[in-house]
Amino acid sequence: MVPNANKGKYRKIPLLPLRGLLVYPSMVLHLDVGREKSVKALEKAMVEDSLILLCSQSEMNIEEPTKEDIYRVGTVSRVRQMLKLPNGTIRVLVEGVNRAEIMEFVNNDEFYEVAVREWHEKPVEDPEIDALMRSVLGQFEHYINLSKKVTPETLAAVSDIDEPGRLADVICSHLSLKIKDKQDILETLDVRQRLEKLLDFLNNEREVLELERKINQRVKKQMEKTQKEYYLREQMKAIQKELGEKEGRAGEVEELRSQLEGKELPEKVQEKVEKEIDRLEKMPASSAEGGVIRNYIDWLLGLPWGKLTEDDLDINRAEEILNEDHYGLEKPKERVLEYLAVQKLVKRLKGPILCLVGPPGVGKTSIARSIARSLGRQFIRLSLGGVRDEAEIRGHRRTYVGAMPGRIIQGMKTAGTMNPVVLLDEIDKMAMDFRGDPASALLEVLDPEQNNTFSDHFIELPFDLSKVMFITTANAAHNIPRPLLDRMEMLYIPGYTEIEKLKIAERYLLPKQKREHGLEEEQLQAGEDTLLQVVREYTREAGVRNLEQQVASLCRKAAKEIVKDPEKKVIMTGELLKEYLGPAKFRYGMAEEKDQVGAVTGLAWTEVGGDTLVIEVTVMPGTGKLTLTGKLGDVMKESAQAAFSYTRSRVTELNIPADFHEKNDVHIHIPEGAIPKDGPSAGITMATALISALTDVPVSRHVAMTGEITLRGRVLPIGGLKEKSLAAHRAGIRTVLMPKDNEKDLEEIPESIREAMTFIPVGHMDEVLKHALVQLIPQT
Repeated sequence: MVPNANKGKYRKIPLLPLRGLLVYPSMVLHLDVGREKSVKALEKAMVEDSLILLCSQSEMNIEEPTKEDIYRVGTVSRVRQMLKLPNGTIRVLVEGVNRAEIMEFVNNDEFYEVAVREWHEKPVEDPEIDALMRSVLGQFEHYINLSKKVTPETLAAVSDIDEPGRLADVICSHLSLKIKDKQDILETLDVRQRLEKLLDFLNNEREVLELERKINQRVKKQMEKTQKEYYLREQMKAIQKELGEKEGRAGEVEELRSQLEGKELPEKVQEKVEKEIDRLEKMPASSAEGGVIRNYIDWLLGLPWGKLTEDDLDINRAEEILNEDHYGLEKPKERVLEYLAVQKLVKRLKGPILCLVGPPGVGKTSIARSIARSLGRQFIRLSLGGVRDEAEIRGHRRTYVGAMPGRIIQGMKTAGTMNPVVLLDEIDKMAMDFRGDPASALLEVLDPEQNNTFSDHFIELPFDLSKVMFITTANAAHNIPRPLLDRMEMLYIPGYTEIEKLKIAERYLLPKQKREHGLEEEQLQAGEDTLLQVVREYTREAGVRNLEQQVASLCRKAAKEIVKDPEKKVIMTGELLKEYLGPAKFRYGMAEEKDQVGAVTGLAWTEVGGDTLVIEVTVMPGTGKLTLTGKLGDVMKESAQAAFSYTRSRVTELNIPADFHEKNDVHIHIPEGAIPKDGPSAGITMATALISALTDVPVSRHVAMTGEITLRGRVLPIGGLKEKSLAAHRAGIRTVLMPKDNEKDLEEIPESIREAMTFIPVGHMDEVLKHALVQLIPQT
């Protein structure tokens, strides 16, 4: 079909702009007209030939459109009917006649009037157009099936249309297209192109409708599933209610709420728990975060907020318990009783943190346990040995998988009260690495001014530790960081004497091991002499752990004999002792059997107690070379150099050749080379051994010594005199040379040791030689 343009003929006609609406030829529809210019345009049309041009606005929200806002192609329509409504609006019935193009706008202030060129369509037969019409009808049928907006009767009416242009217009009028797309169809004058564009629009609409249908079906299924789950959950609740059971998330939340009602919590904790329970309730049952929230709530409800035990501050009873559990240790027990007495007077626990320092096996942990028993408090022991992660103290943040509170909070939950006795064991064995410094985290824990608002990373709420009685233990105070050490009061626990070990073995260790090995009292008997032999010949330690192991070995051997012969009674003797424990491991009395040249017994302090060291010096022809062996530390090497220089400065008084350092090599050796040795306290010992070797005068085998030496021969004070004295006593040495400035430390040595030994204070090296060299010792 070729449009007839009638190019030389224009028609002057009123214009009615349409908002959100477009009219095709052959369409009949009602319009409501309210704008003043539009009403006047209608009146003008009715006066003349009832024809009016209907054009769409490009933007529907423009109230007074200009010619730029109006499309140039519209539909010449005939006004069939006009009806004035009560609200002033005019309702008209219009019928589209044919397409028309605006050629120009006529100046008219009252209404829009335009000169148009009309387009008339003539039918033409073309097989391709027939095929396009069939395709369009087929797609329109699919569209009607997918879209419920068009009735099936419309398809029947459209199918009867045999004009291709009209068919395209009618179908397009029933599609939910944008005004821009409908205008595109209106402006397409060629029928074939119009049908092709319509076919594209129908295909696109069909695809969109199919997607909508799939989405709606999916949403419907999801809604049905959700409704089904809701219905089933409600049924389950009803069933559980009838059965009295509480399961699932709802039952879990109800159980937590009932637990919360039964607890008296601080206001902030109460609010936090309620908030977390509300979060848990809204969380899907399959959510992984639900388990994290549940774990957090359990910890908050499990902590003993405000729960206290009543202290039993009876000093007499506390003294009985300490004496019952420990033999000896008079000064530590006295200090503990003083501590408890102060707490009774001030009615509150706010004092120094006790730090029990001493070698292994002397009873540090058991003293802390006895303190808890005497107070009637819960006892919690936290081992800090090897801890190198700050989170071990403060806990992990809940963002981490498997997060937990720190050891302090865990201990408080275990105790179940806000005022237990907490023992921080082996506080000197902590380390630090890239994960933080646990010792620094303990600063807040052990500070009475700060620990009332201790913050754990997991709990995230302040927890009051001010009522906790903290006790720490360590083998060596110098390994504890200085800021931490300042917060604690040192209480040194020395090693045991032979008599104390004997009494401990007799009263505690032997009865305990008999019970643990199922032995009756009369089935194994060991007298004082036998136990003393075990102490002297099979153990050499500051504490009693090794002694307990040897006693346990005796009980095992005896149990074996008794099982073979139930009537047998084992009476321990010296011979039977060697059969059970083997040959003696230590020779009692390590003092040499005779006086020797260049060999002196020194005294050393270690973290496990005191020890004796025999320092040997050999002088041989050479070039003046000084050799030091025995795995010595830098400080000990410097002491050897000082002793050597002092000896060279005194060659005249000591009758030593002045050129000995040029013609002789000196070798200083300390046996047990695998054990590191350091410290200045062997200075006078090395000087005495060197002078003895150079003068060929023996050193008394009954003398041991300790002290630091200066280049002028002065003897300076040392530390650990108590531990060194006990070591000398264990070795059978009865005379100890010590610095004069250490006389004040003699009070710390047990009275039984002071009575059994002779302590000689010395201030200068001359006094040391006077008491150590046999030639100078007065003969009696």
